[in-house]
Amino acid sequence: MTRHTTSRAAVRRALAALAALPVLALAVGCGGDDSSTRVEGVASAPGENTGGSGGSDGGGSSKDTGGGSGKGKSAFYDAQLDYVRCMRTKGGAEDFPDPKLSGYLDWDKINQLEDPSGTGEVTKGGKDGACANELRKAMTLEPERDAQKDYESMLAHATCMRDHGVSEFQNPTMSAGNAVPGGEPDPTNPRIDPGSSVYKQAREACKGKLLDGLDGMQ
Repeated sequence: MTRHTTSRAAVRRALAALAALPVLALAVGCGGDDSSTRVEGVASAPGENTGGSGGSDGGGSSKDTGGGSGKGKSAFYDAQLDYVRCMRTKGGAEDFPDPKLSGYLDWDKINQLEDPSGTGEVTKGGKDGACANELRKAMTLEPERDAQKDYESMLAHATCMRDHGVSEFQNPTMSAGNAVPGGEPDPTNPRIDPGSSVYKQAREACKGKLLDGLDGMQ
């Protein structure tokens, strides 16, 4: 068993790319309507009247829209639970953690999972992409975020990382109204070592700078 060392930034970008792939290319997902199947140990979704409980959602709506539009925090949370169930039963990660009450995945716990193949499958939709459909659905249901707040959060985080010794850590940018994560200056030829003690200490010191849902973005 090999513990994966893929950086959270690379993982989140890989997930975003995976979620954008055509449905037919990812037909190996869990599929079917198994919403009635409950996996032991999986938390229940927040009730419709939970309001803002579960902490910050990083600029997303704090009001649950219920079953009307299929959007909102509850729908996002339910979709993440479907992904968790699939990862535990078909994705090869029996200990895959529950999402946070905000609906976002708990990357601190995910990054501690054992990766059976050493290829990062526990962070990329499961074994052979078995849970890609569930992953894609969850990402499309993420509540709308405030790009300016996300940018300011990532900028504060990047500044903190440099202040704590990761001098190469780049600032985020804004492009067409979207916040683009910073971090590694050259992904094709990485100059930042996420396994170094300096990086790990900086990450721990600066993690509070990132809004919920941004912890894997840079």
